[in-house]
Amino acid sequence: MATLERLLELPAADLRQSLNQASELLASALDADKIDIFLFDPGRKTLRALGTSNTPLGRLQRSLGLDTHPVANGGSIADVFKTGDPHVTGHADQVPGELPGVVNELGVRSHIAVALVVDGERRGAISAQSAKPAFFSDDDLRFLVAVSHWIGALTHRAELVEQVTTAALAQGRRQAAEELITVLAHDLRNYLAPLMTRLELLHRRAELDGRADDLRDLDRTTSSIERLGQLVSDLLDVGRLEQGLFEIAPASMDLAALARDTAQALGTPSVDVRVEGPAELTVVADRARLRQALENLVSNAIKHSPAGKWVLIKLTSELITGEEYVHVDVIDHGAGVPPELLPRIFDRFVTGGSAPGVGLGLYLASRIAAAHGATLTVNSPPDGGATFRLSLPASGPSDLRGGA
Repeated sequence: MATLERLLELPAADLRQSLNQASELLASALDADKIDIFLFDPGRKTLRALGTSNTPLGRLQRSLGLDTHPVANGGSIADVFKTGDPHVTGHADQVPGELPGVVNELGVRSHIAVALVVDGERRGAISAQSAKPAFFSDDDLRFLVAVSHWIGALTHRAELVEQVTTAALAQGRRQAAEELITVLAHDLRNYLAPLMTRLELLHRRAELDGRADDLRDLDRTTSSIERLGQLVSDLLDVGRLEQGLFEIAPASMDLAALARDTAQALGTPSVDVRVEGPAELTVVADRARLRQALENLVSNAIKHSPAGKWVLIKLTSELITGEEYVHVDVIDHGAGVPPELLPRIFDRFVTGGSAPGVGLGLYLASRIAAAHGATLTVNSPPDGGATFRLSLPASGPSDLRGGA
């Protein structure tokens, strides 16, 4: 009971520290030469001793690198983890399949081990070892079984604390980054307006003087500044979304005409943008915001499309539970979305591969879709290519129609 009470007093701020301290307590209570608390590492398929008593045998184990046990190598500790059955022996050197390092290098003779269950899941094993034959009793094994429940609770508590701490640090870094980005975007916008004005004046002078080379350079510079302006707008929109200030003004509009305008504006000599669908398709939506979402989707498709291929904007409509929905599919012929990015593809600052960008376009497109009562999904088959589908109610967001 004294050992269990001291286990409850252990801090849960650091998992490894907590398990090392627990191992020390158990080594003292059992008079063991070594206590190990193993946790399974699914990535490496190994049992790792996250807690080991600071005893001569424990230090020797670490120096020999015997504190990790590949499950495939077998041994009594791996068997306990796989089966959940306790292990007890007073002659480890006579146990078939025991790891040679345990018997020969460490000189273990007596060994008891039980499974470690954390939050209802078998996650590892607790092992007590001695160099003396026939050292542990049945009472010692029952004690270790009882203690394993407390170690499981301690492990779960420490893991929760680590998760909360990690999440808090990530949230703090994200908030600091968002504040910095918002301030920077405001400052950049203040510089862009006079810069565009100066470029327009230079453009007029070049036209009057007939300087064709200067006109081409100014056009390219203006295009670059406009792209920078769009990035600044995206950054500011992220700030508005986080502050709940992002609003839309839906009105009747022709989605087909918007798709054609977007294709003409964003198509490049190396990647053409095509439109497929009806000549006219009326929806109730915020034209400026829908243009922003569509441009972000098409720009993303162009970035990931190889030269000589094309991006397709496909428009369709269908009735869903008696209501007309319009689908905008943006289809590319690139390598597709990496599987590990699919769950996070619409998060902020998520980018993949070597394509340029800061990872805001798809996030903003998804939030614009949500503001319209629409959905934005992605389908990326293993053989390549990606289809981003924007599905929106043709009659506009339900909250602006008196719906639920």
